[in-house]
Amino acid sequence: MALSFYRLFSILLLVSLFGCSKPAPPTRSPEFLMTSTVREIMASMVMPSADELWNAVSSSVTEKGVVEKAPQSEQDWKDIRAKAITIMEASDLLLIPGRHAAPPGSTAQDPKSQLTPEQIEKLIADDPDSWTKFAHGLHDSVVPALKAIDAKDKMALSDAGDAIDKACENCHLKFWYPNESKNK
Repeated sequence: MALSFYRLFSILLLVSLFGCSKPAPPTRSPEFLMTSTVREIMASMVMPSADELWNAVSSSVTEKGVVEKAPQSEQDWKDIRAKAITIMEASDLLLIPGRHAAPPGSTAQDPKSQLTPEQIEKLIADDPDSWTKFAHGLHDSVVPALKAIDAKDKMALSDAGDAIDKACENCHLKFWYPNESKNK
């Protein structure tokens, strides 16, 4: 009787280990299809959108007097809001693992002061926490601008630009032209 119990136990164990195993899940395609580099995201999304935010409200003195510029219509506010959202979402795109700093074969845009794409990628790989912190800082720096836009508060929108500029500069001083911070 004892032998048949062990035999039954062994059979049940083998069936449970091998007979009921699930097939391996099918190989998944990558979640993200990266077609752009950090440099391309900056050039096509972040900088043009930031420029729009920075220039949305201004005063200039001309021959005709002081000219005030600010969003006026619903469409103006909607357009500038889209620029704020673009920057915020671009900050998340920068965090997708494996994104390259620049297209293959690219060099530093200004070799006298800027790092090469390879040096930038190494800095990011060596300090991903700072990279994440700066990307989140960019996102968070746009929140006051978005609130100002939603409130249609021209002065608050104008004031919000400094935080965005600071967020950009802080990241650049670490990952793009770190030697600049040593010269200050």
